[in-house]
Amino acid sequence: MSFTCNVIPVPAFKDNYIWLIDLAADHAGETSAQQRPPPPAPVAIVDPGAAEPVIEAVEQYSLAPVAILVTHHHPDHVGGVARLAQRYQIPVYGPATESIPALSRPLHENDRITLGDDNMAFIVLDVPGHTAGHIAYYGQGALFCGDTLFAGGCGRLFEGTPAQMYRSLTKLAALPDATLVYCAHEYTLNNLKFAVQVEPQNADLNKRLDEVISRRAQGLSTVPAPLGVEKRTNPFLRCSAPIVIAAAEQFSGKSLNPGEETFTVVRHWKDTVG
Repeated sequence: MSFTCNVIPVPAFKDNYIWLIDLAADHAGETSAQQRPPPPAPVAIVDPGAAEPVIEAVEQYSLAPVAILVTHHHPDHVGGVARLAQRYQIPVYGPATESIPALSRPLHENDRITLGDDNMAFIVLDVPGHTAGHIAYYGQGALFCGDTLFAGGCGRLFEGTPAQMYRSLTKLAALPDATLVYCAHEYTLNNLKFAVQVEPQNADLNKRLDEVISRRAQGLSTVPAPLGVEKRTNPFLRCSAPIVIAAAEQFSGKSLNPGEETFTVVRHWKDTVG
């Protein structure tokens, strides 16, 4: 599936990204916060943890919000939902099994939502692990995955189990390599510093780390990232790779099976280093 919409990043808090999906765009690429998309542009707001930065972007770029998409219930993802829903009188889509402010369109696995142009369709994926009811939105060559999959990492297990998170990540990894991963935090540098502890000889990983260090030194975003890059450099998607298994075995001091068992150790390893 080709990428057919622009996505405007709206930074919030210390390291959150709120995403505005330009539903009128029919060209590839990402629009930076310093560029004005073609007005007027209907947009969907993804995970608005705060209302004010979204309102500022909407007014600055003459945008027209038509929906709010929520991935999970954590405050830094829903803090601005009620205010924005009331201000713009728009529906709120989110996981049916979680408590989401102003939720009007509860969603389940494989639900299909269409926004703006009839071609702007997104499929709902259940991806529990970070929270019990976490969902993701996939469509137009883009994946809006909240705190499940990060660039170079994955979310902490606050409510779900390692088995749930491993299955969720496996589901996301099955999407096309060209899929652009729009996660909700700028955690990439920290994640990759851990990843090189797991795979110090991974040439793709070391190259990516150098690129990310350079981008962050310039104050540039490292998100989105192609899913194919994640598969080559993100240890949480590589838990069947012999080198990752060997590193996890060395850390844990025991023999491990590929997949879920190795993932459980790598996730614990990451938790110990922050």
